[in-house]
Amino acid sequence: MPKVFLSPSTQEWNHYVNGGTEEEYMNLIADAMEPYLRSSGIVFTRNDPARNVTGAIADSNAGEYDVHLALHSNAGGEGYAGTARGIEVYYSPYSDFSRILATIIANNIKSVYPDKDMVTIIPTTSLAEVTQTRAVSVLAELGYHDNISDADWIKSNIDNIARVMVQSLADYFGIPMIEPAPEASGIVTADGSNLNIRKFPSISAKIIGSIPDGAVVKILGETGGWYVVYYDGVTGYASASFIRKE
Repeated sequence: MPKVFLSPSTQEWNHYVNGGTEEEYMNLIADAMEPYLRSSGIVFTRNDPARNVTGAIADSNAGEYDVHLALHSNAGGEGYAGTARGIEVYYSPYSDFSRILATIIANNIKSVYPDKDMVTIIPTTSLAEVTQTRAVSVLAELGYHDNISDADWIKSNIDNIARVMVQSLADYFGIPMIEPAPEASGIVTADGSNLNIRKFPSISAKIIGSIPDGAVVKILGETGGWYVVYYDGVTGYASASFIRKE
């Protein structure tokens, strides 16, 4: 299943005009993303808030991640403090996949941001979390925290932003985004056979694991006759027809 390194800002010194910090609110968005990620079968690791950007890049590069997603909010530069607005998604000009992911995020977030014309994608050769990670990487500046309208929007749309970000990841990976539900467990009922775990919810999808008949599995989500399951270190899709919820 897809693996994401989720890297919300650690910049506690960047204060919001209406209270709080960039680190606080980007981590609240990351917190809100977690249930959507789990239910959708997207495996994730969070950055260590005690480490800086260099540490986050090192930790990301030490693993096998498909995407490195950095979450930030912006501030206006000289002459624009408090007046600049908008969402900017930065991507690597050397990676088609980075540009594709940035485009998906920008298009999806237009559904929740008040002004669609102020959502843009921007190539960067200077932002380290985009240029120095092995995984496909984007950095999303989710509004300007020194602008009262953007700061208010971020604070009142934590779950909406989180949902859009996970929807964008699911769109990029080509898998369904599944609404969170309480975790459940189930028992495999496969008439003595093993039950396959697949990479996508399709009988033609690659088999990435198997579950013995009678085994107990963790059910993370459900879509179209398939469960997102976790068993023996593997997350993937298994046919709901052969699992009895407990």
